[in-house]
Parts: sequence; structure tokens; C-alpha cells
Amino acid sequence: MNKLWLIIKREYITRVTKRSFILATLLTPLAIVAFIAIVALIFSYDAGQRKIAIVNDSGVELKLKDTKKVNFTFSKSTLDETKNSYKEDGYMGVLYLPEMKDLQKQDIRVKYFSEEQISIGIKEFIQDELADKIREVKIDSSEINRTVLESFNTEISLEEIGLSVDESGQVQEENKTNSAGLAAAIGTMMGFAIYLFLFIYGSMVMRSVMEEKMSRIVEVMISSVKPFQLMLGKIVGVGGVGLTQILIWAILIPSLNFVVGIFLPIDPDALQSAQMSGADSEDMMLQVAMVIEDIKSQNWALILPMFIFYFLGGYFIYSALFAAVGSAISDDLGESQSLTLPITIPVILAIYIAIAVIENPTSNLATFASIFPLFSPIVMPARLPFNPPVWEIVVSVLVMIASVIFFIWLSGRIYRVGILLYGKKVTLRELGKWMFYKE
Repeated sequence: MNKLWLIIKREYITRVTKRSFILATLLTPLAIVAFIAIVALIFSYDAGQRKIAIVNDSGVELKLKDTKKVNFTFSKSTLDETKNSYKEDGYMGVLYLPEMKDLQKQDIRVKYFSEEQISIGIKEFIQDELADKIREVKIDSSEINRTVLESFNTEISLEEIGLSVDESGQVQEENKTNSAGLAAAIGTMMGFAIYLFLFIYGSMVMRSVMEEKMSRIVEVMISSVKPFQLMLGKIVGVGGVGLTQILIWAILIPSLNFVVGIFLPIDPDALQSAQMSGADSEDMMLQVAMVIEDIKSQNWALILPMFIFYFLGGYFIYSALFAAVGSAISDDLGESQSLTLPITIPVILAIYIAIAVIENPTSNLATFASIFPLFSPIVMPARLPFNPPVWEIVVSVLVMIASVIFFIWLSGRIYRVGILLYGKKVTLRELGKWMFYKE
């Protein structure tokens, strides 16, 4: 155990003190925050209020709403006169409303004249604003009772009620505030986080094994420790490096983002394509409150521990496999592509399965993928917000524990042979034979 600790310590300290690690750890948050700040500045750029002249020949009186982005001014001149002088008068363009002989007509075409291309946001705003105002005119002209008409608009709110069976066999109702959309978002983020960690740091383990093998350092180390201890030490050491880097990023990125938000003159309202009305603002606040309530309603006491468990379990399985492949690669780095393909395929498949499982979390595919050890590190965390059956979680955990032990043992069998083998191109078939070599 003391030798294993020394290997872990060496692997960890050697990598953490590297200049490349320090630069990547510090510069990555800076790059992320800089990217966010640049995007925010781009979208907060305000070209000022666009003034649009309106020539209204429709015969209908319209009162269009001005916003922070657009100002409407009705011209008293003819269309030709307005088109000739709109730039001199400080307008961006001319909006022409033709005569509306039939108010019942549903397809009404208006024209916009300008030398400049109108933006998509302003075009949609004009279309929506005109449609709303013409609808108001139609309602008034038809003498329909506005209260009765508005009562036709119906909003449906679906309330989920959970069912459970008590000890006496009676079906009981229970509140179920879980949001499927929020659960899908949480599951997607957790699954993708594990996917990235497996690839980045699993590949780091493989490169570490390859570097020591090609430099012949491993020959000296094997004389003092067993190959299995060396492999396990690398896996744990690199995993510690990864967790350290993620922890630093988790602290730096929000902190830098907060500092940038203080010093940069970013107007949050300018990030919106149009200024919200009071009703829209109230609806937005209500939606935010509902999302916060849904977040609180999640079973975090189960989700967070299970996420950490599958995070570590998946890392140990795939890192062990990457270490085994790294030990089998000689001077030809091209071998790594063919040998790592069987490892990368299950990870990529797991991502696609997780997407399908989020859409249908109770399917047979979801149950199988949540238990199968090469898929479960990504699929089960994506299912946890949907409250899968307890028996599936228990079985999946037991299978994961057994699989971690099995794959580390299996990779150790390959590692002990491949780490001292040089100058020979290895195939997958030969890797299989190494598993059964005697000590």
C-alpha cells in the first residue's frame, strides 16, 4: 500500500507542478470568461433607436408602440415624397401600409423601403406589432364583445400526481412537482460532464503510460513495484489531477465572471431583442420562480452522491482500459487509433442512448443502459432526475462496483505483459491472449 501511495503521489505532484498544467488551469477559465464577455458585449451593442417613417394609406387608424429599439413616426407626406427624403429626415426606412378594403382579409402585405437591410429582430417586431394592432381594429369594427372573445383563450396547466401503493395495497396519491424539462436539462449536463471527463483524463492516463514505456523509465520502476500497482497508481493520480483542475475551474470561472460583470458596461436589457412589456416581465418572473421551485424539488440527496459515484466508477473503468491500450502501443503511435476505437465507441453510444433515455426514461433501453457498466456511467446520471425505480439503482450500483474491480483486474493482466513488450505491432486478438497468460 505504501508503494501504491508513492506512485499516486509522484503522478499527482509531477503533473500538477508542470508548467503546461498551471497554464491550462489558469488560462482556460480566462478564455471561457473572455468568450462570454465578448459575446455579451456583441449582443449588448446598441446602435440606438431606429426611426421608421410610416405612410398609412390603409384607411385604418393604428397606434403602434414605440420601444427602446424602434420609433414609429407617421408621415403626412405621400409615399414618393417620404421615400425621397427619409434619409435626410433621419429615418432608417419607410413602412408603407396599403389600402385595406376588406378588413376580414387574413393575408395583408405591407412594404418596407430602405437602402439598408432590415434586421430579423426588427422585421419580426414590426410584423407582430402590426398584426396585433390590426387584430384590435378588426375586433372593434366587428362589434364583438372583447371580454367574451378573450375568454376563448384557454391555457392548460398539467399537474402531475404521483401514485404509490402502501403496505395495505391501497393506491395513494402524492404531489409530484418534478419538471420533465428541468430533469432533462440536469440529466444532459451530468451525462455530458462525465463524457468529457472520461475522454480527457482517460486519454491522459494512456499518454502517461505510453511516454514512460517509450522512454524506458518503466523498466526501472517495474523492478521495484508490481505492474498492477503502477497502473492503479497512474489511474488514481491522474484522476486526482483532473479533480483538482475541475475544482479550481469551479472556483475561478464564477469569480472571474462576477468581476467581469462589475467592470464591463453590459446592459442586461440590451441583450433582449425587444423591450419586454410589464406583462411579459411578470410572466418571466413567474417562470423563473417555477424553475427555482422545480430545482428545489429535485431529490438532490440521491442525485449528487450517485453522480459522484458514477463519475468515479466510469473514470476507473475507462481509465483502466486506456491504460491497458497505452501499455500495448510501441513506437508506432498510429496503433492507438485502432486499439482505442473499441473503447471510444461505447462512450459515444452512451451519449446517444442518454439523449433517447431522457426522451423516454422508463423504456427497456433505459433500464438496460442504466445497468450495463459501459453505458451506466453516462446513462444512469441522466435518468436520476426522473426518479428511476429503486431496484434499478441498487442493481446498477452493484454491477458498477463489480465492473470496476473486474475491468481494473482485466486491464492489469494486459498491462503487465504489454508494458515490457517493444517493437511489435499488437492486435486486439493478441490483447485477448494476454489476459490468460500465467504469472
